[in-house]
Amino acid sequence: EPYLGIYAYDGSVMSYVNHDIKLSEGIYIESIIEDGPASETELKKGDIITKIDNTSVNKMCELQAYIFGKNVEEEIILTIKRDNKEKQVKIVLGEK
Repeated sequence: EPYLGIYAYDGSVMSYVNHDIKLSEGIYIESIIEDGPASETELKKGDIITKIDNTSVNKMCELQAYIFGKNVEEEIILTIKRDNKEKQVKIVLGEK
């Protein structure tokens, strides 16, 4: 099955995991899996994924459902927020 290679949380979990971060939208990247697809991009801990191929995501289940609907080796574009700036990152899905 296709995967991104990240550990991440949405707003419903974030308050339990880290009280210092207030997540009003998107999905917070907690860490990048070594040698996973995301490790070959500029994604890093603290980035907030707001869109995947122009589709807004605010819940992990939305992100997972979108990824599972794709194919391994397919390229997607994540829109992320970092330091209050929006940025787009291309990522080729790997196989889990």
